[in-house]
Amino acid sequence: MHTIRFRSVGPALAVALLFAACASDEPDTSMNESASQSVSQAPYGTTPDGEQVTQYTFRNANGMEVSVINFGGIITNLRVPDANGGLADVVLGFDSLAGYVGEHPYFGALIGRYGNRIANGRFTLDGVTYELPINNGPNSLHGGERGFDKVVWTAEPFENEQGRGVILTHTSPDGDQGYPGTLQVRVTYTLTDDNELIFDYHATTDKATPVNLTQHTYFNLAGHGSGTILDHEMMLNASRFTPVDSTLIPTGELRPVEGTPFDFREPTPIGARIQQDDEQLRFGGGYDHNFVIDRAEGDSLVLAATVREPTSGRVMEVLTTEPGVQFYTGNFLDGSLTGKEGVVYAHRTGFCLETQHFPDSPNKPDFPSTILEPGEEYTSRTVYRFSAE
Repeated sequence: MHTIRFRSVGPALAVALLFAACASDEPDTSMNESASQSVSQAPYGTTPDGEQVTQYTFRNANGMEVSVINFGGIITNLRVPDANGGLADVVLGFDSLAGYVGEHPYFGALIGRYGNRIANGRFTLDGVTYELPINNGPNSLHGGERGFDKVVWTAEPFENEQGRGVILTHTSPDGDQGYPGTLQVRVTYTLTDDNELIFDYHATTDKATPVNLTQHTYFNLAGHGSGTILDHEMMLNASRFTPVDSTLIPTGELRPVEGTPFDFREPTPIGARIQQDDEQLRFGGGYDHNFVIDRAEGDSLVLAATVREPTSGRVMEVLTTEPGVQFYTGNFLDGSLTGKEGVVYAHRTGFCLETQHFPDSPNKPDFPSTILEPGEEYTSRTVYRFSAE
């Protein structure tokens, strides 16, 4: 399993690196006059705290188009061509800022400091126990009550040879949502002419702290208003998953998927086994589990999942440097939310593939570590690659 994600540098250099132009696997984000014109910007409203929110829209040579707001780094629209070249918005969300500042299940959001759950909102690090907000049953979920999905990020558009997009930066102060250390975060969203949407995550800290950043977009490759995702064909490059208890905290076991409803090593409709009488499916209300990505020693960016929607022919591949991916089938969508274009989001009308380190890792010493130390640089890359067949 590939678990190396922190690169040791001097403390001063670590902070400088975060906001400097990056190494070879990161887009050159130096700005020029044409770059500022390549990504359109439009006001998107004002938060209840009076902060202005902007939407950034960028498109590629194939007509694929992405819109992102700097509130929560949320992807509000993602228009992708089908097998006939027809474009459809394939992500769930809202038509205005009001929906995103209200209660919703993290549509399109950038998640931090810690994606997924931490048991009982508590972990111990270097002999000190830290208490986090309890916001999901007995546990802390997705960074707490005001995680990175609920802050206004500083945003800067760019264009370079690789593509175009937006750089989001945020400083999370020491003690934010109970987490130690001042965390400097930068996330770059890049759209390429190969129909790739690339997420590059970087962070440094001045105190040891858990970090687990991810993206929580809900997809429906037939179009966001096209009904359930149960006919989508899923391949997960994972021979094992992390079973959970009734509160969705991993037990610590890495369980083989063979012979279970969790075996997606061959393309299988999402709905083929979702109703089986299985304790893990009952606990999640469907699939809401972390899968351990198969990778050869030394591999970095590997294929984690492929999803195909049979009607449109759209295909989404997910590649990542992360050791895990949370596969979630919209089990808690219940028709209470009205989204874009008046669409009511009913049960299982969207799926998520959240690339990540494993849930509750700060309390599971046998899991790959999520602790970032001063003088280290957190780096992670995930690619959503789209095609049609």
